[in-house]
Amino acid sequence: MRTRLLGRSGPAVSMVGLGCMGMSDFYGPADRAESLATIHAAAEAGITLLDTGDFYGMGHNEMLVAEAIKGKRDKFFIQVKFGAQRAPDNSFIGYDARPNAVKTWLAYSLKRLGTDHIDLYMPARLDPVVPIEETVGAIAEMVKAGYVRHIGLSEVGAATIRKAHATHPIAGLQIEYSLASRGIEAEILPTLRELGISVTAYGVLSRGLLSGSKPTGAKDFRAMSPRFQGENLVRNQALVDALAKVAQRLRITPAQLAIAWVLHQGSDIIPLIGARKRTQLEESLKALEIRLDPADLAQIEAAMPKGAVAGDRYPAHGMQSLDSERKSAG
Repeated sequence: MRTRLLGRSGPAVSMVGLGCMGMSDFYGPADRAESLATIHAAAEAGITLLDTGDFYGMGHNEMLVAEAIKGKRDKFFIQVKFGAQRAPDNSFIGYDARPNAVKTWLAYSLKRLGTDHIDLYMPARLDPVVPIEETVGAIAEMVKAGYVRHIGLSEVGAATIRKAHATHPIAGLQIEYSLASRGIEAEILPTLRELGISVTAYGVLSRGLLSGSKPTGAKDFRAMSPRFQGENLVRNQALVDALAKVAQRLRITPAQLAIAWVLHQGSDIIPLIGARKRTQLEESLKALEIRLDPADLAQIEAAMPKGAVAGDRYPAHGMQSLDSERKSAG
């Protein structure tokens, strides 16, 4: 497993990470034993970066990760998102990134993960009533105290990134980036590269759209996703079919092609593989062996041009929480 730097001066992490969210939430029931086996298989393959959030299954995901890495904590780089508030019915009811809340979320995560530090800690979204400088400042205090090693951001735009980075160096931005979601290329990615901040890219398969996966039931996030609805899905399926033909020519799967494309967008971009099963992980890891030449990239672009995918990447209420989608943020 090759490595990439998270931030201009590191640390070095595996060139792909494992996104653990689906093992606890959003995509319907998951098999606990298979989830643990998948994390173990990822470790055996050399993956060191594990991505989780304190609101994934309301703490379930952190406890699952803790069980999987017990006795091997020093072999992993764990990044945690925090701040999303949820009600007993699983609905999202807001974000809280006030300084005291930051420290409270962190205390709970440390306990659930069974660790004395988190490698990278980041607010899941921009709290609309708390200046990002205050949130990052509170995390910086936790860095000084040794509870956090590096600070990250998630789904924020260029202006917010600059404010945060001026408060304390930011190592990485977690944001959706794929052939289907390329909004960061206009302003966010150039800003990150100017400041020396890396990307941990989630949704590299656009939640299964690019690999031909479909919603599994009412509890599957995709049942509400605009890209999987009505005419949007019809239009998007035509794009996916065209992409599949390119993959077939290259003798790889559409999923492998989608991951390889993200890997080819720069050494400062680290895709997160959202595998819930070992078979999915095995298929995805083969993307690391793929080399795309300019002709291949041109064919991929022709099959799925930038901005061609129909539908927003979240339902309307979800889009409203994305600082990264504000016009001023690119």
